[in-house]
Amino acid sequence: MVSKVAIVEFNGDVQRSLKQALKLIGNIDDLNTKERPVVIKVGVFNHKTKTHSTVNVVDAIVNSFNRAPQIFLAESDNYKGTGTERLQIWKNLFTERVVPFNLSDDPNTTTVKIADEEIGFSHILFKPNVFVSTHVLRAYEVGSIVKNLLGLIPDAKKARFHKKLETTLLDAYDAIGRIDLAVLDGTYTYHRAKTIASAQRTKTNTLLVGRDAIAVEAVGAALVGLDPKKMPVIQKAVKRGLGEGNLRKIEVVGVSFQNLKERFRQLLKAAKKKRRHQP
Repeated sequence: MVSKVAIVEFNGDVQRSLKQALKLIGNIDDLNTKERPVVIKVGVFNHKTKTHSTVNVVDAIVNSFNRAPQIFLAESDNYKGTGTERLQIWKNLFTERVVPFNLSDDPNTTTVKIADEEIGFSHILFKPNVFVSTHVLRAYEVGSIVKNLLGLIPDAKKARFHKKLETTLLDAYDAIGRIDLAVLDGTYTYHRAKTIASAQRTKTNTLLVGRDAIAVEAVGAALVGLDPKKMPVIQKAVKRGLGEGNLRKIEVVGVSFQNLKERFRQLLKAAKKKRRHQP
């Protein structure tokens, strides 16, 4: 089956745009059912920065799963704080059905092997539950959608995995039975910086959506000027048969990829020039 990635632009109406994107990739009727709870892994390293999916985008994802009996917004502890604390970014979305879930606090775990370590993963991460990964669009060589999986490790001291990052992320990808839906939030695009926490951002109002998370990662990387062929996490994922990283083999639907790539190039170029002239 050909990997398909939808790219849509929006001007305020994120709900409609995500609905359009899902329709372009063939909808998610098999995921949006009364029998399957949904886990939305939000990516947030530091709740004091804005480098995370917006409330509007996460709300749109939640509303897309209107039949799901339970939706978990999931994060884990890290040295910047607890998962519970960081999930408060989306507190206005919490209901009896949509609940915050700290992966570090779950006593009900299954042991999986991650980069040669035995790690207890929360019970909510496994099938038949639906797993959604959402993160920001960023010029970051280690990725975004797949990098988000580092947060599945409940241990707050995750830095030790950085030396074997690709293996860690892809082992986690395998362990949970893969990502069912990937949503790259391009409300803003975060520019190249020494650290992602210090990255500047430019308003781009774009969503990238797909069932093949590796394909979404590859298209998003190319859109912000990176080369997927030079990104180890993508290339190693392809070798492990976890997804498609070759842009020529990915069907991009929605807005023109080439036109949008050029628009992004101009926007990011202008932003870089503006930064150089700032005192």
